[in-house]
Amino acid sequence: MKNTRIVVKQLAFLLVAVLFAACSSAPEGALTLNGQTLSPDWFAAGNTLTIPGGEQYVQTKGKFKNFELAMQLRTQPEAKGYIAFHTDKELVKGYKVAINNDINDPIWWKMTGSLLSVRNLTKVFIPNNTWFDMRIRVAGQHIAVYINNEPVVEYVEPTQPYRIAPNEQTRLSEGILAFVNTGNQPIEFRNIQATALPEEAGNESFPVVALDEQTDPIIRLHQEDFPVLDYHVHLKGGLTKERAAQQSRQTGINYAIAPNCGIGFPVTKDEDIYNFIDSMHTQPFILAMQAEGREWLTTFSEKARNQFDYVFSDALTFHDNKNRRTRLWINDEVWIDNEQQYMDMIVDKSCGVIAEPIDIFVNPTFLPEQMNDRYDEFWTDARIQKFVDALVKHGKALEINELYRIPGKRIIMKAKEAGVKFTFGSNNVTPDVSDLSYSLQMKKECDLKPENMYKPKIKVFK
Repeated sequence: MKNTRIVVKQLAFLLVAVLFAACSSAPEGALTLNGQTLSPDWFAAGNTLTIPGGEQYVQTKGKFKNFELAMQLRTQPEAKGYIAFHTDKELVKGYKVAINNDINDPIWWKMTGSLLSVRNLTKVFIPNNTWFDMRIRVAGQHIAVYINNEPVVEYVEPTQPYRIAPNEQTRLSEGILAFVNTGNQPIEFRNIQATALPEEAGNESFPVVALDEQTDPIIRLHQEDFPVLDYHVHLKGGLTKERAAQQSRQTGINYAIAPNCGIGFPVTKDEDIYNFIDSMHTQPFILAMQAEGREWLTTFSEKARNQFDYVFSDALTFHDNKNRRTRLWINDEVWIDNEQQYMDMIVDKSCGVIAEPIDIFVNPTFLPEQMNDRYDEFWTDARIQKFVDALVKHGKALEINELYRIPGKRIIMKAKEAGVKFTFGSNNVTPDVSDLSYSLQMKKECDLKPENMYKPKIKVFK
């Protein structure tokens, strides 16, 4: 929030007398701003509450515990802020729900709907200059955030939440509401409705459960203000988009869903890409393309490929030096006469894929089973340097892959020193995409920071 020209204005939501005696004279849902009661009729007349950049509106009467807050919002470019609840006049305690639809924001992992520092979101759901609905519901230990009536956050605060500075007081209790604009342009609100819920309100049918945050590694990433995104998730092995969305909200890991695109795969032509995008763009996922084989450049048009937020590929499929189609993970399709020469070919094929119009090189440094037990022997310093030089030359990001637990630390460190960006990727073959243990191990051992992570080229659909 700006340190200059912050204007604190009075904002009081007046609720039913039986719930808040201090507000007994006003109808349920009315809003008082600078002494003027703004009834639903005031909003119905087309009036809009506009909060300029750098200003904040803080509730001065009553307090909330269990409640539902519904409204419509519209942001301008460079407008961002948050709605605070269970807070105080200093805005120190309680939770904050982000307002930020700016795809160019360098802090790209705290977008609209984020429960800041607890469930940060990487998806941009709404373009700027577009009205949208937001609803925040707090009942007992349950917090839910909805955008256009779709859940984007479902969180249950555990008995012992994990919190570090400056978030020590991000806890449920009770308190006031605040609307804060920390950006440079206005945020507009209309049709604001605040409804208190009964003291005993809860939600036994809530779709997620409380996690043990004392042992959960993902809450630590959110608290550290680190991007929490699995860049490489497939809807396979029984993982549907509905199950993936709920699982993402349960674990706090944002997902990038990637269909396999190429000859012999589920997506084989431009029309398939457009159908996939149409079925997914309202879902809470970033959308990526896994380009399969080396034929993908002639199989799909550039226009269709650009529908995705990014494109990735690997060097697991290629034609070897005798023009035999090779899939490195299938032993019967790997023909090795001379291991050192074969390793040189793998490096050359990898550098060739890196030169393709992709954004991320995935399943990197993979070796066939016959050679993998000597991974560090084959990945010599000279080969690592050639590989990293290709990443730098072509400006490509490097995946840290969970399925194969690659690349090794030496390669990651060399790439980091060269300024290469990184991604974490499950490359799942089952519905379980909640384990990022190898990525987190490499994050710690290689001291990866938010600035070391790749920023997706987010597309926003109206």
